Amino acid sequence: MDLGFYFLQLLTGLAYASTLFLLSVGLSLIFGAMGIVNFAHGSFYMLGAYLFYAFTRGQVEGFWGGLLSVLAAGLVIGALVERLLIRPIYARPEEYQILLTYALLLILEDAVRFFFGAAYRSFPMPEAFSSPLFILGGPFPSYYLFLIGLAALFALLLWGFLYRTRLGVWIRAATQDREMLEALGVNVPLLYTAVFGLGIALAALGGAALLPLQAATPGMAVDAVISAFIVVVIGGLGSVWGALLGAVLIGLLQAFGILLLPEWAMVFPFGLMALVLLLRPWGLLGRPPAVRT
Repeated sequence: MDLGFYFLQLLTGLAYASTLFLLSVGLSLIFGAMGIVNFAHGSFYMLGAYLFYAFTRGQVEGFWGGLLSVLAAGLVIGALVERLLIRPIYARPEEYQILLTYALLLILEDAVRFFFGAAYRSFPMPEAFSSPLFILGGPFPSYYLFLIGLAALFALLLWGFLYRTRLGVWIRAATQDREMLEALGVNVPLLYTAVFGLGIALAALGGAALLPLQAATPGMAVDAVISAFIVVVIGGLGSVWGALLGAVLIGLLQAFGILLLPEWAMVFPFGLMALVLLLRPWGLLGRPPAVRT
């Protein structure tokens, strides 16, 4: 048994999980704090990739600045979308949320086609990651390690933000009792704007970080939102750590499943999701719905 090969395969799965985490954690955060099922989430992932290409003009020298610019742009865009489109429908039935966010997905997809065209947009590998690293005697793409480190960094920052800051405490309190939080004098609408902006910024960053590995296309939004929902359903809708667990499970399942049954590789995430829905419908780290008496 070649342990080095399997260890590299493990790292490959974690690299894939890293992009899934950045994509899905914002969706889970938004639902957990605001109760909004954002079907347009994958569109912001796509938009992040295209904005990264626009900010850098496809030049490798702008890589680091492009990532920071996409993160900032995602925060601003998310805040504007929440303020102008999402806020007016908070008090309406969930069907309004679904229809609005799905319409937003279609609008953003057409907007990307209008401004960038239907052609693929790719980005060269940054010089810092152009050479592979040799781990246990085998070559491994150094950019994969960057993706793992990026996801780990934001997971730690998110943990510190949610559990070590007053704003994070308010966000967690909003998931439990918004009315009580408002009675204590907290500006909940402004809090929701910040949460939505943060969730969209993380999705946009995920799309930008993936561009050196995968070309951007207008159709990637649909695939992204499907992947995001699979992750959060497995981990638990509304659980940040559930998003991390779901992403890791899918990443490892894909990495090792393709070795055993390559023709079934695309089915594995859906099979895992179906199994979780049968055994634990609220997700692995989600909370079961309150029983009304």
